[in-house]
Formats: sequence, structure tokens, C-alpha cells
Amino acid sequence: MLLHKIAEVREKVKEWKKQGLTIGLVPTMGALHKGHLSLIKKSVDNCDKTVISVFVNPIQFCPGEDFEKYPRTLDADTKLAESAGVDIVFAPTPAEMYGEGHILSNDFLTYVVPPFFYTDKLCGKSRVGHFDGVCTVVNKLFNIVQPDYAFFGEKDRQQLIIIKKMVKDLNIPLEIIPCPIVREDDGLAMSSRNKYLNPEQRKEALVLKDILLNIKACYNSGIKDVEALTETAYKFLKSCHNLEYLEFRDKNDLELKKVADKDTIVFIAVKIGEVRLIDNISLDS
Repeated sequence: MLLHKIAEVREKVKEWKKQGLTIGLVPTMGALHKGHLSLIKKSVDNCDKTVISVFVNPIQFCPGEDFEKYPRTLDADTKLAESAGVDIVFAPTPAEMYGEGHILSNDFLTYVVPPFFYTDKLCGKSRVGHFDGVCTVVNKLFNIVQPDYAFFGEKDRQQLIIIKKMVKDLNIPLEIIPCPIVREDDGLAMSSRNKYLNPEQRKEALVLKDILLNIKACYNSGIKDVEALTETAYKFLKSCHNLEYLEFRDKNDLELKKVADKDTIVFIAVKIGEVRLIDNISLDS
């Protein structure tokens, strides 16, 4: 069922709540792929009803980013979602979410602003305000759908940690369910932005996977010093790779690590041409 209005979603949710049904929410920006489908399957398998949102959220895009050209494939997304067992595809317009003619800045719109300690690093360092936009829209979706569970992929691990922090701090009555990264056969993490890569760039993008797997192998061999582990990455980098960050941080609070341990996540962001790709790996496995 494709719905565009908040009131329509709330009406269906009200019916489900009366019946005592559990609700799962999978927030997306559309252009669905197997990674999204893994989240949907987790919800369908564990909840009575599943709602996905398909909304390219304008307030989480920073100046110069790809909001206008971000892939929008609502018809295909709806068919795919419904075939996977989704009960509602919620696809609002920006006007529906933020008000007709509203100026989308925190001068005029109430934003949910996560702690600076969680956002001044990794993706948040180059995308100032991005996580304010993410937390604002996710909080609105939580209020609209009132899910018992919400499913987020671990590829956007910083986002996952920040949303869990928001839910805890604001006493939002739901459980966040992390879901493993889904990868292509060659190991590239699935992302809607992979579509922007030409065939040569697609091969070059495997550098993220190669670096992370090498670091984990070195860690498993006994190397724990973060500086030494970081040095192992440089042999994989070429002149066409623009490394934005490679950092070792705590899986719970994003504290920077000097010595790697089982609580360490290795985060990486690389630009291949004009396409910015992210990935991460846990050292606890």
C-alpha cells in the first residue's frame, strides 16, 4: 500500500495498535537494493506489520551534495517492497513532512540536534549539519509510525550509533535493530551511490574492502597499535583514490582509539571520482 499523507499512515497505525500488532519501520531514501531488502526481511520476519519510508530528505544534504540527482525510483521501489512483504510504503513530499513553503533551516524549523561529540568526526566532519537532518527526519518518522522496532544497516555505522543515542536520550519507546552490511559478490558494500560509478571506478572502489580486510587480518595476527595498522592501508591507495578518513573508534560512543581492541570499529571514506563511498568493519569477530 503506497501512502503519501501523514494522516493516512497514522490512521492505519491506529488500527494496528488497537489489534495489538507489532510494527517495524525501515527508513530509506529509496533506490532500493539488496541491502534494503535485508532490513525489510528482518522486519517482516519479526514484526506483524512493516512500514518503509521512501523519502529523499532535503535537510540532511549539505551544500553541493547530490540532492537533485539522487536516484528516485518510487514505482520500482514500491513493487519491490510490496513483493517483500511490506504493508505500507510511506512516500511523503518535503511539503508534507516540513510544511508547505517552509524554509528548511534551523532558523525556521525545529531540528533534533545530536551531541556534538558524536557528529564532529568521520562523516559529520565534512558534512556539517548532516546528522541534524538525519535525526530530525528519523524522529519525525518515529512519531508518525510509532514503531516497536526500527531497522538500520551497519554500513552507516556512525548514523546507527547516533540514532541509538537519540532514542536513549529522548526516551523514545522503541528498539533499534542493527543489521549487517550486505555486500556485492566482490565485497563492495551495497549503496545507492554505487550506481554513479563507471566500470573502471567500480573496480577502483574495491579499495575500501581491501583496506578493511587487510587491517582486520593484521589485527588478528597480533598488531594492535592503531598507527601501525593505519600504515598498512597506504599500499592499497593509488593517485586516483582520495582518502577522506581512516579512523579507529569505539563501537559505542565513537571515542578515538590508540590501541585496537574488540570494541573497535574501523571507519573509512574514499572518493572515487566524484562519488563518495563509506565502509566499516568491526574487529570483534
